[in-house]
Amino acid sequence: MARPVQYNINVKPMENPIGLVEAPEGAPGEGFFATKLSDVVALARKNSIWPLPFATSCCGIEFMALMGAHYDRARFGSERVRFSTRPCDLLLVMGTIAKKMAPVVKQVYLQMAEPRWVLSMGACACSGGIFDTYSVLQGIDQIIPVDVYVPGCPPRPEAVLDGFLKVQELVGNENLRRRNTEKYKELLSGYGIQ
Repeated sequence: MARPVQYNINVKPMENPIGLVEAPEGAPGEGFFATKLSDVVALARKNSIWPLPFATSCCGIEFMALMGAHYDRARFGSERVRFSTRPCDLLLVMGTIAKKMAPVVKQVYLQMAEPRWVLSMGACACSGGIFDTYSVLQGIDQIIPVDVYVPGCPPRPEAVLDGFLKVQELVGNENLRRRNTEKYKELLSGYGIQ
């Protein structure tokens, strides 16, 4: 019996074959692989980031497009978007943040477990955007530390994916003990965070 569907019946070869994540440096052997624990933890963290979106305006719509099938965030291991602070490790701040909302953003940041990273998406979250007024926060880096900035009004989903890849690079290269160093504690104390 002929197929009722007339389209997509010829299988096309893939242009770019699917690649696996590169293994960390180590000693491979018959049935085992020896490497440093820090490299394995970094690899696991890098490929299992759980984002927490904090969207207040038009950048949130671009984020919704990013989560669709066309851009497929699942291939980066972050398709699990949570709206609870406890399991998330990446705070995505998108859109205009009013000064009245600043304590809420800081509280959400503080409720996230360590290690945590922040991606500032859009001109308003990065620098206040076109709203140079008394009521708009001129960049969220005034209240919480930001790891990656994605400028644009609103930024294209491709730019956000590039920013997300930068976060993955930061996560993969971060030392396990960096969060316990005096320099990191000094950075947080500059924001009034213990």
